[in-house]
Amino acid sequence: MSASAALMTAAEGGIIGDGRTGANLALAVGAFGLAIGWLALARVGHGISTGNARTGGVAAIAVGAVGTVLAVLHLATASGGPGTGNGLVGALVAVPLGLGAVLLGRRALTRCRRAGRPADRTTG
Repeated sequence: MSASAALMTAAEGGIIGDGRTGANLALAVGAFGLAIGWLALARVGHGISTGNARTGGVAAIAVGAVGTVLAVLHLATASGGPGTGNGLVGALVAVPLGLGAVLLGRRALTRCRRAGRPADRTTG
């Protein structure tokens, strides 16, 4: 199965489930990306030494972009309007979640570079 076919299947809700499955998947991925971005930003700003802030920032950007793409694909393939049970409203909410994850990841990367210190610094 190609990558585009897999994304289209995920956006349409997959083999099982109703039309909301794709939107719920996009929501979960976007929320996960926000959590990763927030943790990466906290690592840079407060010196939390668990993990690498730069890797967290890149991961937040990647996960947020995937969540946004899934949401947009779901919006493009969903039939009907809001309130029809096709997950249109969930996909509309998932787009800003994914974009927020991308922005948080980018901000963490910018702070890593601006701080002029290694992103994976450890404080004793």
